Amino acid sequence: MSLEIFWFCLIGVLWGGYFLLEGFDFGVGILLPFLPRNERERSTMLEAIGPVWDGNEVWLVVAGGATFAAFPAWYATMFSGFYLALLLVLVFLIVRVVSFEWRGKSDHPRWRTTWRWANTVGSFGAPFVWGVALANLVHGVPLSSGGDYSGNILDLFSPYTVLAGLATVALFALHGATFLTLRTSGDLRERAALAAARLAAPVAILVGALLAWTVAVGVDRNDKDVFPPVLPAALGVGALVLAAVFVTRQRSGWAFVATGLAAVLWVATIFTALYPRVLVSHPSFANSLTISNAASAHYALSVITVVAAILTPIVLLYQGWTYHVFRARLGGEPAVGEPVEALKPTTAGSPTG
Repeated sequence: MSLEIFWFCLIGVLWGGYFLLEGFDFGVGILLPFLPRNERERSTMLEAIGPVWDGNEVWLVVAGGATFAAFPAWYATMFSGFYLALLLVLVFLIVRVVSFEWRGKSDHPRWRTTWRWANTVGSFGAPFVWGVALANLVHGVPLSSGGDYSGNILDLFSPYTVLAGLATVALFALHGATFLTLRTSGDLRERAALAAARLAAPVAILVGALLAWTVAVGVDRNDKDVFPPVLPAALGVGALVLAAVFVTRQRSGWAFVATGLAAVLWVATIFTALYPRVLVSHPSFANSLTISNAASAHYALSVITVVAAILTPIVLLYQGWTYHVFRARLGGEPAVGEPVEALKPTTAGSPTG
């Protein structure tokens, strides 16, 4: 395997990790106005993600840094062509971060309501734009012969890309609901389980349609065979069906695994439909960026590969330790027999967020 292919796959893994981990805390924010009945329950929901949400953002930072280092032409074209969309994501993320910090500065109901909705808007908006952006990689955007973006922000929106944004939001809401069934107890947990049960079937249909459409777009716009993109797409549909089954049977841990797997497989479908290109040009397909013409020099790829081999295990160990420390349910003991290592049973007291 060449270093260009290795880094293309690694960037896909980083995006998959971001959707897996940041997806559930975006989901918690999306559900924040609807599940809790009082201020204590709202605080419990935010405490459930409080120790980990900022660490989950590391996956996004590393994915961006890896793209800059390994594929500078890809990075430059995306950040110039998607400038307004990425600026909008940044605004959503900043609003969300501020809501975590400022919500507790006052007990006034209007103050807390304002920042609760700010968190929800940020939690809805960011994944919607990420879904639109990732879908555009394979759907295609207008590029000049020099690889420069030649369209405007409206060119980023089509029925397919809008569906991708909405499906990403819906999938994250389901992922967040299954997460809350693992991290909360009592009435709040029961309402989270009910929300997951109500979301499971519509999300499976919506995301299933998106995965099928992604395969079709890859075949049409990227001159791809149906295989291999159909493989992660089919597995993604299977994961969503299993999630619905596990939710119905109240197997919270396995439901969380299944929704997380579906998020990862959505990213895998995009990247398999995209390869060997990193950004499809439409309508001028010949102007597409590929892993060959967008990659850094071999020496640069070799150096960053060594750096990644040293630092990646450290980051993974630290984040795994964080999840281990904050594995207990809030307001009760963890459930017995769940398959997620980071949420295993413990007799330790509940964490404070």
